[in-house]
Parts: sequence; C-alpha cells; structure tokens
Amino acid sequence: MTIMQLTIIPLGTRTPGVGQYVAEIQQVLRREGVRHELTDMGTIIEGEPQALLALAARLHGLPFAHGVQRVVTQLVLDERRDKDVRLGDKTAAVQARLA
Repeated sequence: MTIMQLTIIPLGTRTPGVGQYVAEIQQVLRREGVRHELTDMGTIIEGEPQALLALAARLHGLPFAHGVQRVVTQLVLDERRDKDVRLGDKTAAVQARLA
C-alpha cells in the first residue's frame, strides 16, 4: 500500500481562504470511498500508486472548474515494498515509542 500526502493550492482567488476548495476535495474522496485523513497542511490518502497518481491529477483539476486560473499541487508518495503499511501505522509506531 502507498501513502500520498496531497496539498492543492489555488492561486489568485478573491480571498486568502481556500476552505471551499478543501471541502470539495474531501467530498470527492468521501463519495468515492477513498481512505484518507485531512490534516491542517493537506490530505493523506492511501491506495495503489497508479490509482493515487490518477486521483491526484483529478483533484488538481477541481479548482479550475470554479474559474481559478492557477493551481499548485504538492504531492509526496511513500511506498514500502517490504511490508504492508496503512494509513495511521507510522503515527502509531511513534506513539508506541513514546509510551
């Protein structure tokens, strides 16, 4: 399983807030049943690498449908092939070391 951190930044909007764009992304992920977590700095999503990359491309395009002229998308993929890692496993491992 691969974990992707995705941050989509619409530029040149009327206000500095981007919550409406983040909410739309979250709605798409929920509707499609994608396992994900919203954080203050982006969204973490788990899945297969090719599916995640295709999903990132689709989500990147959402702000353009609202008239945004420029979108910057940052993504990080973390894929381990030696063991199955799921969303939340890394956090749990650190919490166990702190206990």
